[in-house]
Amino acid sequence: MQDQRGQQPGMPHHQPRSALARRVVVVVALLLAVLFAGLGTWQVMRLQWKLDLIARVDARVHALPAAAPPAARWAQLSKAADEYRRVRLVGHYLYQFTTPVQALSELGAGFWLLTPFCTTEGHIVFINRGFIPAADNKPGTYAARRASANPCAGQGGEKLTITGLLRISEPGGGFLRENDPAGNRWYSRDVALLAQARGLANVAPYFVDAGKNQDPPGAPERAVGGLTVIAFQNNHLIYALTWYALAVMVLGAWWWVRRHGARLTDD
Repeated sequence: MQDQRGQQPGMPHHQPRSALARRVVVVVALLLAVLFAGLGTWQVMRLQWKLDLIARVDARVHALPAAAPPAARWAQLSKAADEYRRVRLVGHYLYQFTTPVQALSELGAGFWLLTPFCTTEGHIVFINRGFIPAADNKPGTYAARRASANPCAGQGGEKLTITGLLRISEPGGGFLRENDPAGNRWYSRDVALLAQARGLANVAPYFVDAGKNQDPPGAPERAVGGLTVIAFQNNHLIYALTWYALAVMVLGAWWWVRRHGARLTDD
């Protein structure tokens, strides 16, 4: 007697297993689509944040120069709120403590010249006076001198007004190279370490990139100022479109499986 529970003619093989596989594919596809769409939306939000940042920095760069932050504001300074702000300082240079910091600019390889500047408020701000080519940094030109007393005391040098862009200190050295104060080799503009190496106190936690033609005629050397590069990498739109495209592709694959997958399985 034939078993009534046997396979009936014309029925597809493994139908329950095929249906379960299709359900798993659907669930995975929907989860991936939601994930990719969420990542795309997050990149859109990041894009808006980046555009707002660029707009704020552009406004700072083109604003009229204001007085550099006094000591009372140093603790509140931040890269997000203050970097690239146009500032003005009045005082005199301490040329004897100038430090060359390795640089790569639009003029080629060379050095930034960071010189302490005694302000009329009584503190010191390092000024990046500008760029010199590597050939101008001859041995012994910029010795690693230390201050034995308060170098800002007394009459000082020529009184100057310097305008430029406020920059936040760069601790940690350069790429794969740490600053070497003992050897007077510098790869980043680390204000705190520079001040320590030169024996200077009451130094601002920022430095200022001087604008063009800020060096006075009496400067020991002529550095090329105004070379600050302000550029923000902004690939968020490309990333957003990529994530959204992946979400659409996953939904398209899900639709194809839903429409044609069952027939292919049955065949």
